[in-house]
Amino acid sequence: MARKSQRRSDDGFLNGRLLIAMPTMTDPRFEKTVVLICHHTPETAMGIVLNKPMGGVSFETLLKQLKVETPEGIHVPDLPVHFGGPVQPSRGFVLHSDDYRIENATLSVTEGIALTATMDVLKALGTGDGPQQALFALGYAGWGAGQLESELQANAWLIGEPDPSLVFGGDLDRIWTAALARIGVDPGMMSEDSGRA
Repeated sequence: MARKSQRRSDDGFLNGRLLIAMPTMTDPRFEKTVVLICHHTPETAMGIVLNKPMGGVSFETLLKQLKVETPEGIHVPDLPVHFGGPVQPSRGFVLHSDDYRIENATLSVTEGIALTATMDVLKALGTGDGPQQALFALGYAGWGAGQLESELQANAWLIGEPDPSLVFGGDLDRIWTAALARIGVDPGMMSEDSGRA
């Protein structure tokens, strides 16, 4: 089967690409996950899990806990709170459409998608001045030097291309299968047992 998107950028890094967990992924934190890689260098890689909601936590409640005041009459977006990854699980990250940016604080991830991790973006979302599309995550997925490359060599992940409809699409149960379908992979045809040639 062809894996159309199994490629890296020209510099060899995966900035702005999706990692799609193989069915053989044994780490329960990453089983059937899709991770958007936001930053990748020889020393480190960082990404946000797109499809693992944190039950029992609402975005509006988090804003109240953080003492972010919302003006009377402003509708706070009903953003799901995601498990972004196991690193710094109490730190918040907002993946959002690139119509919003804070100078020296917003990272462009890929076309149409950016990342901001400051209170300012939360305040903007709480007042209706934030980005049109957003995903809020607690924590992130992180790798040290050579770690991600080792996982790729061990066939733990497939690589795909993101787009805003997949990142901000909302149907978390279907993101993994949709990401696989976008690279021409049918999860029903994938073996749960990893083989080596």
